[in-house]
Amino acid sequence: MTDVIAGPDSTASPGSNAGPDSAESDLLPTATPARTRAAVRELLRPDRKLAAAGFGTLTVATAVGLLTQPLLGHIVDVVTGHRSPDALTWPVLALAGVAVVQGLTTALGMSLVSRLGETALARLRELFVERALSLPLERLERAGSGDLNARVTRDVSRVADAVRTALPELARSGLSIVLTLAALALLDWRFLLAALLAVPVQAHTARWYVRNAVPLYARERIATGAQQQQLLDTIGGARTVRAYRLQDDHTRRVTERSRAAVELTMRGVRLVLRFYSRLHVAEYVGLAAVLVTGFLLVRSGSASVGTATAAALYFHSLFGPVNTALVLLDDAQSATAGLARLVGVVDEPAPAADERTDGRTGSRTDGRTTGVAGDPAVTLTGVSHAYVPGRPVLHGVDLEVRPKERVALVGTTGAGKTTLARLVAGLHRPGAGRIDVGGAEPDGSGRLVGLVTQEVHVFAGPLADDLRLARPGASAEELRDALATVGALGWAEALPEALDTVVGDGGHRLTADQAQQLALARLLLADPPVVVLDEATAEAGSSGARLLDEAAEQALRGRTALVVAHRLSQAAAADRVVVLSDGRVVEEGSHGELLAARGRYAALWQAWSDHRSPDEPATADAPR
Repeated sequence: MTDVIAGPDSTASPGSNAGPDSAESDLLPTATPARTRAAVRELLRPDRKLAAAGFGTLTVATAVGLLTQPLLGHIVDVVTGHRSPDALTWPVLALAGVAVVQGLTTALGMSLVSRLGETALARLRELFVERALSLPLERLERAGSGDLNARVTRDVSRVADAVRTALPELARSGLSIVLTLAALALLDWRFLLAALLAVPVQAHTARWYVRNAVPLYARERIATGAQQQQLLDTIGGARTVRAYRLQDDHTRRVTERSRAAVELTMRGVRLVLRFYSRLHVAEYVGLAAVLVTGFLLVRSGSASVGTATAAALYFHSLFGPVNTALVLLDDAQSATAGLARLVGVVDEPAPAADERTDGRTGSRTDGRTTGVAGDPAVTLTGVSHAYVPGRPVLHGVDLEVRPKERVALVGTTGAGKTTLARLVAGLHRPGAGRIDVGGAEPDGSGRLVGLVTQEVHVFAGPLADDLRLARPGASAEELRDALATVGALGWAEALPEALDTVVGDGGHRLTADQAQQLALARLLLADPPVVVLDEATAEAGSSGARLLDEAAEQALRGRTALVVAHRLSQAAAADRVVVLSDGRVVEEGSHGELLAARGRYAALWQAWSDHRSPDEPATADAPR
């Protein structure tokens, strides 16, 4: 059971802040342009019929709309020829019919294309979230939460905006350009040649813009991710920053990264302004050429005034779609840069959870597999680990937790307790040595080892759904049993709608103690054979300490357990206590044995006993 089920630890691990010089070195990957195009084709492939219907309908709408200019040209000929006013009746009625048909078909076509884009976007989001959740935590921590946060928020938002606005408009504009040029050729091929004089200017402008915009927007994304990472690090570690008087250094880092992001944004603004000015030049060249051509053809008798008028109107009607298509290059390039970053995460290799189980599988009555058979032991052999090369946190740790034994990890801050717990849970892989759980290596999937941490997340939604994250098929009675076991059924049924009450953001707020009980209830429902509690009851005040200790006692009953003890009452209740110092095991034994030895544990116990709350139990006396 991963911390998504039992209660996620939102704090960064040691070494997660790599410093300003490494802002880009460990970022999650960005897909190449070729791979991004291939990913788009893969996303659209299941909806080929929808794509054909949408673009086909837009083609009909555009073709019908192109009848407007010849009809207006015919009206001009009627007027210049001094014909009867009755001759204007049918072209006016035809214009009304064209407007109605074009409006209906355009609305239908745009709707179908928007549906196509939204469907593909939803599929991309699902793939992104699925892969992001399956990536090793250490990989995400090396990249920094700012990088992932920028992709989830800004990149997804820009791709979504492009799908909802740019894609339908770009499709309609492209069809309008192609069919309008064809209509100019039908009027007279010389009108087409005149209109094409604007193409070299527009093509050069587009190439110039794409060449400069693609790398600029990619750099802007990276700078924004680095900026968000620095802000998260500074705000999340505000207490440490103040304690070590690092305010000036962190302010400087935030300022530098913010300035870099702003400078890149302003470069983008200047680029867009230059882009627009070049488009105006192309419009002038093309329209002047068409008007001169029309004048010459009318004077020579090769075309009527109405035909020349229709040609000028055709070219003028190109202003909108051409400018829209070129201007949308801004949104398209921005969205493409964001899409490449999303596809980069989707393509990131994820560890195969089943590859490290050595073929051993144990079944349970509910049909789920634990990956081991029987009651597993946990064995650590020569385990070392470092978040930053050259700065090891653990040094050659050897430890065995026997089946159904409860071992408490104690030590001062920085001793390596949380790192060891994360390694056993499979959230990180050891830099050296091996961790064996019942003959298999923990993989972080939660089938072998369940983890409950100090930081617990309450998911927004009904309380019952929050519990069923651990076991989707659990019945209401099973949910109540789990809550009752950890002493939470009373307050849960007292909620306004009992287990159907919406909790989390936008709903009923749970206290810290209630959230921890909820995490422990999820642990019972997931029912992993091995459990790691990483200071899971540390947030409780003195009034809730005994309650949460009793809840943890019930959750751990009959399981192999490793407990990172914040309060030494938890260590006193364990079968064995392991004392860590500077990443090494320095003492090991029962509570009584270590007190009698008068070593590090005895000193820790004495210090804790002198400062503990009067309500804090000196030992855990719950039945085992």
